[in-house]
Amino acid sequence: MANIYDMRRYGTVAFLLIAVGLAVLFLYISDNIVKSLAEQERQRMEIWADATKAIANPDSSADNIDFLLSIIQSNRNIPVLLTDSEGNILDQRNFDLPELPDTLQPLFISETNLTFLNKRLKALRNTSNVIPIDIPGGESQYLYYEDSRLLRMLGYYPYIQVIVMLVFVVVVYFAVISTKKAEQNKVWVGLTKETAHQLGTPISSLMAWMELLESLGVDADTVAEMNKDVTRLSTIASRFGKVGSRPTLEPADLNTVVSDAASYMSTRISSRINLTVNCCHGALMINLSDSLFQWVMENLIKNAVDAMEAQGSITVTTGHTDRNAWIEVTDTGKGLPRNRFKTIFNPGYTTKKRGWGLGLALARRIIAEYHHGRIFVASSELGRGTTFRIELPLISAKA
Repeated sequence: MANIYDMRRYGTVAFLLIAVGLAVLFLYISDNIVKSLAEQERQRMEIWADATKAIANPDSSADNIDFLLSIIQSNRNIPVLLTDSEGNILDQRNFDLPELPDTLQPLFISETNLTFLNKRLKALRNTSNVIPIDIPGGESQYLYYEDSRLLRMLGYYPYIQVIVMLVFVVVVYFAVISTKKAEQNKVWVGLTKETAHQLGTPISSLMAWMELLESLGVDADTVAEMNKDVTRLSTIASRFGKVGSRPTLEPADLNTVVSDAASYMSTRISSRINLTVNCCHGALMINLSDSLFQWVMENLIKNAVDAMEAQGSITVTTGHTDRNAWIEVTDTGKGLPRNRFKTIFNPGYTTKKRGWGLGLALARRIIAEYHHGRIFVASSELGRGTTFRIELPLISAKA
C-alpha cells in the first residue's frame, strides 16, 4: 500500500512539472507572436514617417501627396505623436483624449488635451518607439508611437490565461479533495457501523454462554479470564460504533487516561520492551471520549512495538502549554524518513507485510475530528527511533 502514495506523490510532481512546462511553452510562443506584431507595427510607422517626410518635400506632386495622405490617414489603431526638434507636439492620432477636438479647428489642441498628450510624450521618450524624420531644409521631426490596443491585449492575454488556468486548477483540486474526503467519511462511517453491528450478535451470544458456563460449575478463574476477553470484544465493538458517529466528550484527567492505557498495554507486550510513563504534576483536564482516546494510545504503543521488533524501550510523556495538553510516545525503533511523516497517516499506508494501514488513520480521525486536536510525528531519526505527539485543548484554556 505504501507504493500507492509514492506513485501519487511522483504523479503529482510530474503533473506540476508538465503544467509548468506547458505554461512556459505557451508564454514563449505568445511572446514571439507579440514581438512579430510589434515589428510589423514599427514597419508601418516607418512607412508613416517616410510619407510625412515626402509630404514636406516641395518637389512632391499633387498625386503623390494624395497617396501619401491616404497612407497617413489609414492608421486608425496605432496612437501617434509627431513633434518638432524642440519637443513641441505638431500632430496626434488615435489617442483617447479627455476632451473632444474642435471640429472647426482640427489642428487646435486644447490645454487639457495638450497636458494629457505631453504626459504620454514624456512616457514615450523612455521607450524605443521613436522614429526620427529628416525634413528637407535641415529640419527634424520625431514620430512617437504606442503599441496598438490589439498588441497590448495580446501581451496581457497569455498571463491572464495562465492565471485563470491556475485558479481553475486550484478550484478543481479542492473540489476533488473535498469530494474524496466526503466519500472517505462515508466509507469510515459505513465500515465502522457495520463492524459494530456484526460484532454485536456474537458478543451477545458469548455473554450468554459465559453465564451458562458459570452455572455449570466451570472453573471460576477460567470463566473470569474468558469474561475479560468478551468484555474486551464488547469494548472494541463500542469503539467502532463511536467512530461511526459523533461521540460524547466528557471532562477527564489526561494523565489518568494515559496511565490506564499504558497499564493495559504493559501486560500485553514483550517483556523485552520497557514501557515507561512520565506524567506531569497536576491534572490535565480535557474533554474526551475515554474509550476512543485509549484506542489511540494503544495504536501508538502497538506501532512502537512493531517498529522495535519486540526489543527496546517506549516512553510516554505528558505535559502542557498555556492552551494545550500534549502527549509524546517515543520509541527506540527503526525510525522514519522525513518524507513519510505525513504519509503514514493516510488510510491504507503501512510498512508491515500483514498490516492494513488503518491504525494511524483512525487515530488522526479520532484526535482531529472528534477531539479538535492534532497528532503528528514530532521527530524521527533512522535507526534511533520516532516520537509521536498529540496536542489537545485544555478545558481551562477555552474558558
